[in-house]
Amino acid sequence: MRSDIFDGLLIFTRVAEKRSFTAAAAELGITTAAVSWNISRLEARVGVSLLTRTTRSVRLTDAGKLFLEQAQGSVSCAEAAVQAAQRLGVSPKGLLRLSIPYVAQTLIEPILKGFAVTCPDVELELVFEDRFVDIVAEGYDAGIRIGKMIAHDMVAVRLTDPSPLTVVGSPAYFAERGKPQYPDQLEDHACINVRLAGGAIYRWAFVDHQASGGPRAFSIDVKGPLIVNGPATCLAAAVAGVGLTYNIRGVVEPLMRQGLLEPCLDAFMPESAGFFIFFPSRKHMPPKLRAFIDFARKFHEVSTTETPVEPDKQ
Repeated sequence: MRSDIFDGLLIFTRVAEKRSFTAAAAELGITTAAVSWNISRLEARVGVSLLTRTTRSVRLTDAGKLFLEQAQGSVSCAEAAVQAAQRLGVSPKGLLRLSIPYVAQTLIEPILKGFAVTCPDVELELVFEDRFVDIVAEGYDAGIRIGKMIAHDMVAVRLTDPSPLTVVGSPAYFAERGKPQYPDQLEDHACINVRLAGGAIYRWAFVDHQASGGPRAFSIDVKGPLIVNGPATCLAAAVAGVGLTYNIRGVVEPLMRQGLLEPCLDAFMPESAGFFIFFPSRKHMPPKLRAFIDFARKFHEVSTTETPVEPDKQ
């Protein structure tokens, strides 16, 4: 069966319902001549006459009645599908799946209630993982990561401004152990380590701005009583006084404002590029994703006016 046999089905069903070429044309917003041409074309493809026309009336042939009976359900389903897609294309609705690194957990958690109230028809699914994720192959709408180093066929939108990294500990910890003044003094402190998805322990990065010849970036291994695989546990342990942890200042600032954590080694901290959300390059962004991006950017008061842009390539 030729795949184009279904062309004109909608026009045929409208003519059959209205018993009029003129009324069908008016409903569909096309000319009567276009209706007549499409019906003739459909009949030629089917190979039988579907309608009997006179100057005053239109009626179905026996073949036309059978054809209408078989075709009406399919046309209705197709129209319903189009209307459903159009509704999703106008307002934020449906399931929104996001792949998120653990380090962004404390970035996302504060916006969840507000977003749920603002977009009640969006079901948000958050999957926290530090491995590389092919968001298209694995069925995600978007992913979040630090910086814009993403695949060439993605676009990136900034969610947070750049922020310094920081080493933090609880007031009780610093009262007992004191604050290190230089990174090499961390060997005398309890540090909370993070094991990366590949198995390695994350090394803490610093910058010596007083080095001869200009700023010198370096990283060190730290030791302590705890190794975890997620920054959220690191922060909870640091608040409890277990030791020092290393994170993005923008992530830990809410805990600092509450007096639960204090920073140290600020003069040696490099800057994080900030968080970006990335998604497949396409002409029309789904309203559910646009709503999430707009809400997150407003919540975190991103200073840039960035819209979906081509990212740095990797």
